[in-house]
Amino acid sequence: MAGRAVLLIPHRSETPDDAALPADHRKILAIVRAADGPVRVRAVGEELGLQVTVRGRLEPLRAKMTKLADRGRLRKRGDGRFTARS
Repeated sequence: MAGRAVLLIPHRSETPDDAALPADHRKILAIVRAADGPVRVRAVGEELGLQVTVRGRLEPLRAKMTKLADRGRLRKRGDGRFTARS
């Protein structure tokens, strides 16, 4: 965009609007929110229909989930699992 950086995942605000997120990020958020507890990246990948047995297929998903956590939409736990922010 004319040499400017574009923030695809906006920071979380007081009233987070998921509609501002790309579709794949909304799907990830929905899966994590529907889970009973903390989820691993592999479980989210299985839910999305990714080939989780193929080495390297989960790394782009892990990067997206980490970016969502950095922006305050998910919480990344010390054990590498993710939970939804309340």
